[in-house]
Order: sequence, then structure tokens, then C-alpha cells
Amino acid sequence: MGTTQADLTRTAGKPIHCKAAVARKPGEPLVIEEVIVAPPKVHEVRLKIICTSLCHSDVTFWKLKDFPGCFPRILGHEAFGVVESVGEDVHDLKEGDSVVPIFLPDCAQCIDCTSKKSNNCSKFEFKVSPWMLRDGTSRFTTVDGETLYHFLSVSSFAEYTVVDIANVMKIDPCVPPNRACLFSCGVSTGVGAALKSAKVEPGSTVVIFGLGAIGLAVAEGARISGASRIIGVDINSDKFEIGKQFGVTDFVNSNSYGDKPISQVINEMTNGGGDYCFECVGMGKLVQEAYACCRKGWGKTIVLGVDKPGAELTFKSFDVLHLGKTLIGSLFGGLKPKSDIPLLVKRYLDKELQLDKFVTHEVSFQDINKAFDLHVEGKSLRCVVWMDK
Repeated sequence: MGTTQADLTRTAGKPIHCKAAVARKPGEPLVIEEVIVAPPKVHEVRLKIICTSLCHSDVTFWKLKDFPGCFPRILGHEAFGVVESVGEDVHDLKEGDSVVPIFLPDCAQCIDCTSKKSNNCSKFEFKVSPWMLRDGTSRFTTVDGETLYHFLSVSSFAEYTVVDIANVMKIDPCVPPNRACLFSCGVSTGVGAALKSAKVEPGSTVVIFGLGAIGLAVAEGARISGASRIIGVDINSDKFEIGKQFGVTDFVNSNSYGDKPISQVINEMTNGGGDYCFECVGMGKLVQEAYACCRKGWGKTIVLGVDKPGAELTFKSFDVLHLGKTLIGSLFGGLKPKSDIPLLVKRYLDKELQLDKFVTHEVSFQDINKAFDLHVEGKSLRCVVWMDK
């Protein structure tokens, strides 16, 4: 990877001048510019980013004009890197470790992090903050002293970044960097939602609203779990051929039925609804459609899509009481980062998890805006951005 221990030692404890792709205005191309990355403080590490991938959340907040969108900002949160230096009171990580940053804090100490029932850290609440986790400041400035905002506690669209130890974990160096970065968010979220949040059973019927990267990762998790029928719902019929690679058996184009509710179509296809229905788009009306085609008595609806701030859901009290369905949110697929991601890594190394198929494009850091174009045009599942290529 071109990084030696001597290289890391020379920069430890000092500010680093490096390149970053800065989002300066909503929806406008990122600007590659020189930035200064401060040394890590207590409970922090500084990472040399080897490669990063583009997630839909990066695009969402790149376009967002109102808070929690804010500019200038260094986006990016799916990445693979090497620990360049560590701050005080860092004991589980050392210089040279292969790591992936994680947007969801895992302090490994609080009541939630030590419980098998939750992945919502009670010590560090998850929020889309522009600052570092503990002290509410930034580690990024321009050469002119302008403060640059953080994103999801990671900010991987830079050659170096600083993250809290609650937001980073070691990963088996046997995993190639351009695959390891995918464990940071999207693929883990979708696969985890099927395996852990839903606990999809062999022989079950799964319905997935939205066959983007997360929806396809749900399909992959359902396939691994032995689901007998995986129904994909999308407005793009081309997604069916892609979905077949991840186990999708049936496809419904939601634009092809006029005024007929898609939930009715699914209920008729399945003789009563799916055992597990996943909403992977981030639209309230699709959550309600997923709930409506979830089998009464035991069906479970899992919400993965990120809707616009302030969006609300409405359900009839009668249906909630009488139909016996379950509706749950699944942040990061219900995974506990530091204990569950190693299990997904093992599935990949054992050739059980088809991680390779998610990477459809790879570009150099200088071409990072091409990754955004590919995503916006719907041509890419995951585009990996190499920092040194």
C-alpha cells in the first residue's frame, strides 16, 4: 500500500498537509485542495486513507441545503485506512493497524454496547454532526485557517482523517482495501438487516422496496439465510438482471400498475404478503406499502431508507392492534460494529458473502467527481476511490 512504519512515525504528533475533496456548495463538484489535518487528541486516531467508496448518504448530504447539511465539508464515510498515529488513552489500536472507520459509535463499554439487544451507543448518541465526537471541534482547516466540517464522524474524502476510537475498528489485512471499505456502511447495513434485524429464515418470502446497493445487500443477506423467494420492487426494470446476481427471484416495477397499490400486487403474488419486507429507499409512503404487504400475524417490516428530516409515518390503530405485524428501524442493519463486522468479514473470506459484485467502478482520487456522476446517473452500485492511483 506504499506506507511504511517510518513514514507513519515521521508525521506522528504533527499537523499534516494533504489533499482533500471539499464540498463547498450544495450539489456542486467537490474541490481538490490542500488542507491541514491536526494530530489526534485523547481517544482519537489519525488515519491514512488508502481507499474510500461513495455511499448514497454522501450524495444526499452533498445536495442538502439546510442543516444537517453544512459547508464547507469533507464528506465520505466508507473507507479502508492505516493508523498513522494515536492520541492519548488509545490502547486497542497502534500505528500501522489496518482499519475501517464506522459511522455508528461503538464505545464497547455502555449498557447498550455491552448488550446483545442494541447497537445504539448510549454514551455517544448517533447524529449527523459537523464536529468531532467528544469535544465538538474540527480537526480540519484550510491552509488559510478556514474550518472544514466533519461528516458522520469519518470524513474519508481526504488523504488523512481523524476519528474517535468509538468509530474505528481493526480489520483482517487479508481483505483487499477496495473490498474492506464496503464494510463501513452500505453492504453491512443491508446484509445485517437480513441476518440480524429480521433474522430471515430458510424458506421464507422476502420483499425489498428499492434495489440500490442497500436493497441488493438485503437480497444478499436473504440469499445467505436461505429465503426461497426474494421479490424486488423498483421503478427501473434493469434492476432485475442485477438483482438476480444477489438472489432476487421476482421483480415488480412499481410504475407498471397504474393506480393499483403495490402492496396489493405483492399480497396477490404471495397469497397474503411477505414474511419480511424491507424499505430501502427512504420514503414514508413506501414504508406504509411495505407494512401493508407484510403478512399478518408474524410479518416483519424493516426500515432502512433515510427519509427527509421531519418525515412522519401514519398507521391505523386498528391495523396495528389486530394484524399483529412488527415494524422496526434498522440503523446499520442492527449490527454492533466491533463484534458483528468481523463475522461478515469471515463470511467474505469463506466466499459465502459476494462482496466483489458490489464494486462496479473504481477511480482515482482526482476523479472523485466521476464517482458522484456515476451514482447520480444510476450507473454504479459502489465506486471505489483510490487515494494513490
